[in-house]
Amino acid sequence: MGSSNKHPEQTLLDAIENREDNKEFISGGRLLPERTLALKLGISRARLRQVLGELEQSGSVFRRQGQGTFVAPPPAADAGRIRILAGRITPRDVMEVRLEIEPALAALAAERASVDELKLLGQLMQATLDARDTTTYETADEIFHYKIAEIAHNPLFLNIYNEIREVRKQASWTQERKSAYSKETIFQLGSQHKDLMENIASRNSEAAASVMRIHLLTVSNTLLRHRHYESS
Repeated sequence: MGSSNKHPEQTLLDAIENREDNKEFISGGRLLPERTLALKLGISRARLRQVLGELEQSGSVFRRQGQGTFVAPPPAADAGRIRILAGRITPRDVMEVRLEIEPALAALAAERASVDELKLLGQLMQATLDARDTTTYETADEIFHYKIAEIAHNPLFLNIYNEIREVRKQASWTQERKSAYSKETIFQLGSQHKDLMENIASRNSEAAASVMRIHLLTVSNTLLRHRHYESS
């Protein structure tokens, strides 16, 4: 019944790393139900839960009660409503909200994150530094920023942030980021992530908020320059 001779965790990791091409374990960014996964891997559901727990601890997956296990941060609860909203929102609208919300989340993360959460955030930050292409960077970036929102430990803030994420995901202009990010830009943004991580880890909430603001402005300016170039 097992799909390979590999350790189940490694089998799942391989699927997660190639999620765009692998439909055996993942559908729509979400792992298949536990019973199905356990059968495919040839292990008990208890063992599967242990494996998923290990993957969650490493930052490879995220689990949401009642919705399943995701290879990236989970979608907002009301994606249908947000899809309609996304059609009316511009990149500027999103950035205005992000500049209000995310510096505050960074400051709260600096004040409230546990030692284990900071360790995981550091691993997620490193993934953005190690990204070799835009697609890899985009995934690592999304997970890193989501984790900051999560370790701020404010459910209302996290809900608002999830809606921002969903708008960005569904808006027609989202694909512009992939063509706007050069290797130099990815390196610059990753370096800002490192600075941000260091300030959160040192519990410097004011500096963390400031670095987050600078980081978001860099993202915004990069997209604006790209739009100007494309239209000229």
